[in-house]
Amino acid sequence: MNNEFHLNQLNRLLEKYHEYRRTSEYNDLSDKPKIDRQSLVTSSIAAIHRITGENSTYSKEINKIQALNPHLHKHTSDILGVVSSLKDDIENGYLQSLVELVHSNVFSDFLEMSNHLNETGYKDAAAVLAGSTLENHLKQLATKNNIDLLDAKGNPKKASNINVELTKANIYEKLDNKNVTAWLDLRNKAAHGNYDEYNSEQVKLFISSIQDFITRHKA
Repeated sequence: MNNEFHLNQLNRLLEKYHEYRRTSEYNDLSDKPKIDRQSLVTSSIAAIHRITGENSTYSKEINKIQALNPHLHKHTSDILGVVSSLKDDIENGYLQSLVELVHSNVFSDFLEMSNHLNETGYKDAAAVLAGSTLENHLKQLATKNNIDLLDAKGNPKKASNINVELTKANIYEKLDNKNVTAWLDLRNKAAHGNYDEYNSEQVKLFISSIQDFITRHKA
């Protein structure tokens, strides 16, 4: 769903560019009103940053283009070229694979740290770190599937609420929903100092279960 949403944004930008292009003598639309070109490139840059992040290859390419000339409307064809490349990469699954790989590797590292903490006698710190990793993964899943992380009042949603919404959106089954609820409960016990309500073996199972969940539901 996320890819489809992003592709729709990029397609609209490219369609507008080609619409202008049909009545223009130049690829950069230099014979079109400046305000039209400025609006198109500004929307394109915002979409690229929003979809890929400001440190991505696509955003860095935009930065290079901007460095050549601060007047963005003079780079219409170059910027729309980046939009076109991003669209092709999303359609071929390259962008999603890279993002999922990065998330998976980062979260695996945190869970490995959690395991080490648990094995060396720091079960409480291990539970908090593993629980935080789970919460971050839930947020990544929500973002991937266009589920807002803020409530109607603009406040961050609780992980438990995100869990409910992910289940309603059929991102995962009710059994996973129940497991996530239990994992979040253990994490809360650790975070609030209720250390005698769980043991090291439970934390060990907690960590391995989260690892399995993250592997099955990539973000």
